[in-house]
Amino acid sequence: MDENTYLNQLSNDRLSARQIDELIGLARGLCADGVLNTLEVEFLQGWLAASLAVSNQPFLLKLYERIEYHLRDGCIDESEREDLFDTLKGLTGGRTEIGEVLKSTSLPLCNPPPQVEFRDRVFTFTGTFMIGQRKDCERLVTERGGTSGNLTQSTAFLVVGTYATESWRHSSMGNKIFKACEMRDKGFPIAIISENHWKNFL
Repeated sequence: MDENTYLNQLSNDRLSARQIDELIGLARGLCADGVLNTLEVEFLQGWLAASLAVSNQPFLLKLYERIEYHLRDGCIDESEREDLFDTLKGLTGGRTEIGEVLKSTSLPLCNPPPQVEFRDRVFTFTGTFMIGQRKDCERLVTERGGTSGNLTQSTAFLVVGTYATESWRHSSMGNKIFKACEMRDKGFPIAIISENHWKNFL
């Protein structure tokens, strides 16, 4: 690598690091009051567009594409708002790249992971999913003869989205996971599985 190439790479690395630091700071601010409104999402969209104009950081691009997807109809519904809030809240827990599967063993997933059957089974989804929005996951279950809904005693599988970070305990997904663990400890036949494991059976 010649000197000019090295200096360009170094400059790009510094720019990317600065952008990630700014994004984490923005995420903390946007999540501070526990509410994410449409104006805040549009502000973040503009910030990401400006950042992508000077770099093609995959981290920023993935988040930008997700926001574009949510805003395609001009508004954000409650499910989409929760999806984005969980994603941003996850970013504040550490520099985990969006889309990176949690490497820690802190998630109480079933080990070994169970066989996943769809027909006549109830699925509950929590977190943010690589495959798309929660309603996309629910549609895939319905197409295979299953149903989806809130976490109840009839839930067979709690599926945890791929966009999980070490801060999951402090996000809204944490409540569902803890409740599912309590149900499992009481003998209810509920399995806690990752999105990746779930996708293997689609």
